[in-house]
Amino acid sequence: MTKEELVAKMAGDAKITKVQARAALESIIDGVKKTLKKGGKLSLVGFGTFSISKRKARMGRNPQTGKEIKIAAKKVAKFKAGKTLADHVK
Repeated sequence: MTKEELVAKMAGDAKITKVQARAALESIIDGVKKTLKKGGKLSLVGFGTFSISKRKARMGRNPQTGKEIKIAAKKVAKFKAGKTLADHVK
């Protein structure tokens, strides 16, 4: 499903315009981004939890040349499905 398909579904389900649905979706996405940027965690009971995880620096290998390269440490976004969602997709 694409973002536009999700907007159309939200608009149909909530009986609102696509413009309103798009604004609501953008607000949700913005809220998740801001929360994660601050290092916080966002939990939606039954759906899942968005959080930040830290990856340590490590050595990797360039697949073209085989030469070792250093991969820098970084923060990554993580999503863990909640029980209801996990049970639904089984």
